[in-house]
Amino acid sequence: MNISYNWLKDYINFDLSPDEVAAALTSIGLEAEGVEEIQTIKGGLEGLVVGEVLTCVDHPNSDHLHVTTVNVGKEEPLQIVCGAANVAAGQKVIVALVGTTLYSGEESFTIKKSKIRGEESFGMICAEDEIGIGTSHDGIIVLPSEAKVGTLAKDYYNIKSDYLIEVDITPNRVDAASHFGVARDFAAYLNQNGKATNLNRPSVDAFTVNANEKGINVIVENNEACPRYAGITIKGVTVKESPDWLKDRLSIIGLRPINNVVDVTNYVLHEMGHPLHAFDLKEISGDTVYVKTLPEGTKFVTLDEQEHILSDRDLMICNDKEGMCIGGVFGGLKSGVTESTTDVFLECAYFNPTWVRKTARRHGLSTDSSFRFERGVDPNDTLYVLKRAALLIKEVANGSFVGEIQDIYPNKIENPIVELSYAKVNSLIGKNIDKETVKSILASLEIEIKKESDDQLTLSIPTYRVDVLRDVDVIEDILRIYGYNNIEIGESLKSNLSYQTATDKGYDLQNLISEQLTGDGFYEIMNNSLTKEAYYTDLTTYPSSQSVRLLNPLSNDLNVMRQTLLFGGLESIAYNRNRKSNDLKFYEFGNCYYFDVEKKEADKPLKEYSEEFHLGLWLCGDTTNNSWATPTQKSSVYQLKAYAENILHRLGLPLGKYEYEQFSNDIYSVALTLKTRNRVLGTLGVVAKKLLKQTDINTEVYFAELNWDALMKETKKHNVTFTEISKYPVVRRDLALLLDKNILFEQIEKIAYKSEKKLLKEVNLFDVYEGKNLPEGKKSYAVNFVIQDDEKTLTDKQIDAIMQKIQKSLEQELNAQLR
Repeated sequence: MNISYNWLKDYINFDLSPDEVAAALTSIGLEAEGVEEIQTIKGGLEGLVVGEVLTCVDHPNSDHLHVTTVNVGKEEPLQIVCGAANVAAGQKVIVALVGTTLYSGEESFTIKKSKIRGEESFGMICAEDEIGIGTSHDGIIVLPSEAKVGTLAKDYYNIKSDYLIEVDITPNRVDAASHFGVARDFAAYLNQNGKATNLNRPSVDAFTVNANEKGINVIVENNEACPRYAGITIKGVTVKESPDWLKDRLSIIGLRPINNVVDVTNYVLHEMGHPLHAFDLKEISGDTVYVKTLPEGTKFVTLDEQEHILSDRDLMICNDKEGMCIGGVFGGLKSGVTESTTDVFLECAYFNPTWVRKTARRHGLSTDSSFRFERGVDPNDTLYVLKRAALLIKEVANGSFVGEIQDIYPNKIENPIVELSYAKVNSLIGKNIDKETVKSILASLEIEIKKESDDQLTLSIPTYRVDVLRDVDVIEDILRIYGYNNIEIGESLKSNLSYQTATDKGYDLQNLISEQLTGDGFYEIMNNSLTKEAYYTDLTTYPSSQSVRLLNPLSNDLNVMRQTLLFGGLESIAYNRNRKSNDLKFYEFGNCYYFDVEKKEADKPLKEYSEEFHLGLWLCGDTTNNSWATPTQKSSVYQLKAYAENILHRLGLPLGKYEYEQFSNDIYSVALTLKTRNRVLGTLGVVAKKLLKQTDINTEVYFAELNWDALMKETKKHNVTFTEISKYPVVRRDLALLLDKNILFEQIEKIAYKSEKKLLKEVNLFDVYEGKNLPEGKKSYAVNFVIQDDEKTLTDKQIDAIMQKIQKSLEQELNAQLR
């Protein structure tokens, strides 16, 4: 939030510099991210002075230019060539000296000594729009005769710099989302740091109404959504451009002035933190405002000319025919104040934060008003804020207040009561703070002590402090005003010895695999756990019914928790390919979330929810490209399989400890499941084209998703060991096998390892042939077997015995034949 340094001084007296104020606010929990000097007129009128035109004659070489001499308070007058029709001797004018920079929007130019049609010019006599004090370009500025020559223009126009302090408001501190709210906290800081000061709240004592004339009536039909609604009718206003002081205040904090009435509502919003809305009275047909909901499906057009379909849970401010405003969120197209408006109805209300938040999310709307209402404004300052805004409207737009204030507040919201123990204060803070200091801090925070004993206080919390409901909240407030830096660190250190847990081991292995994948050329990605439900709408593998839904989603694209890492990776691939990065290898560690209504138990509200930690791998594009050493090679699912196997091997699950099972579903067009006897470890395969089309990817993508939690359980009893490289040679033997077409290489691999468990080191497939010269329904596999004894050199007799054993097993179990 942007806070004006000068505006802050309206409510509190202090002599700290802007940087010191920023540091003080940060120390009490209102983190100031930066301080920026702001000028109401760009350039601050630097280099401009008041001058007097001494002589003015026609330019000898032009029929519209004039040659003047101007006294600017220096020893010699300046010769300036001027083209304005209204320039004349004896005038007091504004002069831009040589070297002055003038601004026009984002563009600028510097005044230089020049020669115009043969006559030298040492400056420029300025018009309003040329220096930014107005929009007129009809002629030069002519000042009153009493203007003093040589006066700096910034002093003549009383141009003052301001400083913008950018304060980062945490979601729980909506009470500080205004200048007065920040001033309130800052005053507490000053009073506790030896700089006694008073907080000055603008008076509304001048507010009076003309009760003889009838104003707008208010009927609140939904007190749950609107616990309090107040309004006043103001007639005879003149809607026009706001005065400079009001425009400057809004411009400084980044708001665009609109007209005097709307500007007042925006000013008071940023002054007091309580939103208001001004309605054009002629749009309130029936002279009654109804606060209610409208039927589901009702269409409503907001001020930005966007049509919205209303829910029956959207609170509306209505006339007797239609809705005029979405309560606490956005005004309607017809209800706004324009230059033709003569009478207004000014609204100030307290809307239920939950209703406002859900409505704002439902329609994708985020405004200054909804930001504050959905976090909770003060219901008990409604009348004060209404009167403050009404008096300002009367000041800048005239008008009179007619009819009594309408204030519908059937169930008053009382101040929360909190019991505070001194012992708990000292225990949580870690220091014994004097009781009088505690009470002084509470008083500076406007927290009233209702009852007091030797060891405990009964406190009444102001309703604007929506974040203070427990004693620990009060203690946090005491600490931030007392000063975190005032809590000393003791000389003793207490520690305990801890042992590595399964979580620690899993984290170490995660780092190990990350390094391995990074070494293989993968890039780690991190995607949002929130995703859009549309991804799961037509899936059976991950049905939408199993999605964990958010009650208050930020948008329709972030309304459920992800069930798989797949879609986040596809979005990352699409993003990179759209930027001409086509050859991609990604990995991601992340949680996936599931909902199963059948597991629901009344006394266990989280029973139907579950969470798993997964590892995802993605491949697409070329694995080698534009290399002199190797030809271009496309990525393939076999590469992905190798990367997945290397991960399992590194975790202590070598080939033979797990098996593959082929399948296909609506996620993959071709896929394998990796599993052991006890559990499924993951899946890998070719992503279905339907899913690629959803993310506009026009190439094959290979995806593997490993269940890291299952892997950690499976590897719990497996240890990775390291042995010396054998001194004895390996022996390679090949078999060309004729097999049925449905036989997978995995089956050959399993049978081979089962036949020779000790000496068989590797089984590799190096050729597959199907077609001519083979019997119908058959294919040929060329398989290489690597045999090695780590203790001695193998003899031919031993090797032959091993190969015969493997061959016999293959013949018996797979009906294999040697070619």
